[in-house]
Amino acid sequence: MLPLRRPELFKGHLTKPCKGVLLFGPPGTGKTMLAKAVATEAGANFINISMSTVSSMWFGESEKYIRALFSVASKISPTVIFIDEVDSMLSQRNSEEESSVLRRMKNEFMVNWDGLRTKENERVLILAATNRPFDLDEAVIRRMPRRLLVNLPDAPNRTKIMKAILRKEKMAQDVDLDAIAKMTQGYSGCDLKDLCVAAAYRPIQEILEKEKQEKALAIAERRPLPLVSGSIEIRPLNMSDMEHACQQVRASVSPDSAYMQRLLQWEEQYGGGGSRKKERISYFI
Repeated sequence: MLPLRRPELFKGHLTKPCKGVLLFGPPGTGKTMLAKAVATEAGANFINISMSTVSSMWFGESEKYIRALFSVASKISPTVIFIDEVDSMLSQRNSEEESSVLRRMKNEFMVNWDGLRTKENERVLILAATNRPFDLDEAVIRRMPRRLLVNLPDAPNRTKIMKAILRKEKMAQDVDLDAIAKMTQGYSGCDLKDLCVAAAYRPIQEILEKEKQEKALAIAERRPLPLVSGSIEIRPLNMSDMEHACQQVRASVSPDSAYMQRLLQWEEQYGGGGSRKKERISYFI
């Protein structure tokens, strides 16, 4: 973020701003959220593009869209151009099944991407996220010198994530998020949110079940139907709700799966981006 916020400090030949950053990792770890946070903290304009944004059925239109994208980004700089699931847009070009239109579009994108380096007064950053970095074209990897692994959160980070998710919820005194964090090894941030949602539904299900029984009893005894419950009657979440949710919601990615091993192998070979120290990047840095 510093080159976007303090451009006067990065005017040297070797300290030119990084033109591309790649966030890669398993799904649900917050790569898109981190990209938005970067643009917000840097005070930059945020342009989110996808394959549908720049593709067209007409010959030559895709190339025009890409040139227009970079022209707008340079005029409103500082700008962060974010490409989510970048592997679907800038995958390897050695596929025999790839159409010539798609290949020309990729070439046009990278030509305009390189052109940003010759314009000293423009601050444009390409920020991409993907779950499959090993499908990217080598030319794209070369243009992203910063490649950061957004890994599955460890136990302390899982506790912080659940605290952030549950900060507005009413919770009983017996809720121990540290204990839940130890029970959720391998969960991503999205999995933890699904777990908290499942736990929050349990008090509502109890109210609905109670209303159902009271209604059936009232009909059997020919009494007026009872009033429906309101939100004020929902009890706080307790530890039993969280433990029950842990049994219902499982991790979407196994830390020991072949996919994770391939991801870690790619990170060992290409990741780090100028730093030999491997740091864990998650929601809380």
